Parts: sequence; C-alpha cells; structure tokens
Amino acid sequence: MVRHAAAVVLMLTLNPLWLSAQSTTFTVTAESANVHKAPSTGSAVVGHVMRGRLLPIERELGSWVKVAWPEAEGGAGYVNVSWGRLTAGATPADPTRPVAAQSTRPAPAPAGAPAAASTAVVTHQAAPAAARRSAYAPPASHAFGLGARIGQSPVGYGAAARAWSRNRFGLQVDASRYAMTSSVDTTQLTSLEIEPSLVVALADSVGDYLWLRPYVGSGVMLRRQSLSAGVPGAVSTTSNGLGWQAFAGGEVTFAGAPQFAISADLGYRRLNNPVEGFDLGGAGLSVSAHWYMK
Repeated sequence: MVRHAAAVVLMLTLNPLWLSAQSTTFTVTAESANVHKAPSTGSAVVGHVMRGRLLPIERELGSWVKVAWPEAEGGAGYVNVSWGRLTAGATPADPTRPVAAQSTRPAPAPAGAPAAASTAVVTHQAAPAAARRSAYAPPASHAFGLGARIGQSPVGYGAAARAWSRNRFGLQVDASRYAMTSSVDTTQLTSLEIEPSLVVALADSVGDYLWLRPYVGSGVMLRRQSLSAGVPGAVSTTSNGLGWQAFAGGEVTFAGAPQFAISADLGYRRLNNPVEGFDLGGAGLSVSAHWYMK
C-alpha cells in the first residue's frame, strides 16, 4: 500500500506538464477570472481579472498557470486555464491596469502583391491561434468531497466525507469497520464505527505543485460492536458504545489534480465502555483520500 501511494504521489508531482511554462502570457477569455492563492479553486481568491487581460506566466501547472500578481503574498497567484488561453510570444500587460481594446484586423498586403499572397500571410498568422491549448472544464471547489480511509491499529477500512465552509471550518464524517481476535483465546470482536467531527483549518502553505492545509479537529465515536466466541454455532452478543477523539493532520492538494486530496491524521481515541481484552482506543495514525465534487 505504501509503494502504491508513493507511486501516485511521484506520478502527480513529476507530471511533465508542470515542469515549466510553455508560453509567455495567459489571455483571459472569460467575462471575469479569479486569481487564487493556491492552484486549487478551494483556496482563497486574491484578485479578479477581466476579459482581454494578458498576464505574464511564471509557470504552467497542469490545469493551472502561475501568474505575476503583485497584490498577492509572494507576488504571484494562480489562474485556471479554463478561464482563458495560453498565448506564445505576446507582450504581457500590467495586471493592475486596464487593457486597451486590441484590433484583430490583419495587416494590409504590400503594394503590388497578388491577392493570393495576402491570403497566405493571414493564414500563416492565424495558425498559432488555432494550435493553442483548448479550454479545460472548471474543476470543483473544495466544498464537499467523498472518499475512503484506513484507520489506526488494528487496521480498519471505511468511507470518508468532508465539507469545508469558507476554507476555514469543516465537518467530516468517517465510517469504518474493525475486526480483531483476542490474543488470549478465540474470541472475536467486530466493530462498526461512525465518527462525526468538527475541523478547523490552520495557516496553509502554498507551493507551485502542492497546497498543504493543516487542521485540528475533535468529535465523538458512535460504535456498534459484536462479540463472538469464534467457533461455529456460538451465540454472539451485540452492544453499543460511545467515545471521543481528538486529532491533528494535514490535507494535501496537487496542482495537476485539484479535485483530489490526501490527508493524514494523528489522533487519540478514548472509549467510555471498552470491551475487556480488546483495545481500540489510544493514539494512532489514519490516512484518507477525498475527491471533491463541488
């Protein structure tokens, strides 16, 4: 599992589309485009640009471009390529000043030149525009995501959901199933846990390829557990349990896959009515992945 996760991260971070800018400027074709703090629509908006604006590109990042934006921290911001097009060889404009109307009329042919030659010149000039990168569909923002998680020892697997409000406060709900056998006899415990928690995001860290959002959280654990002797025909007993948890972790979003996020939490769990011989509490690490749909 660790090798697979490392391979995914390596593939995302070494995507050749992210390595360097292939064009000089980014031309905004949408009515208005947001400039984000990080290469994700879930990050804070640090500015807006209107249609026709030419922005100098510092780097291409898959479906995002890093552009010069003096008003942002670090003097740069991120714009999704779905809001414009990449333009080779254009002269960038000051992002803080309005852009004058630009004429699209072709240059007149030299005197005495045949009409066919004039047409050929126009066709040659229009070719780069036709070869420009096509628009991407806008990715979803980090408002609501679904995914999966791997819980702490003993290992449990389950589903995960997370929602953010204003990129600051969040709600996550995890549902996991644990199964373990007693080290003393053949008694088996199966536990289904639902864990709703409140999450608060801390100061994030923005890079060209990654956006890291650290957070802390706490919540309750609702448990339904079954205890059996582990032999055929044995009668199992079922009971409900309650507990609480506190954790700290971080969510990483990749510039090349802005809807996908990986999280790791280090937390502590305490059960109000633990089962004798089985310990599902204490400190532990859990890993989850979310796909943000909106």
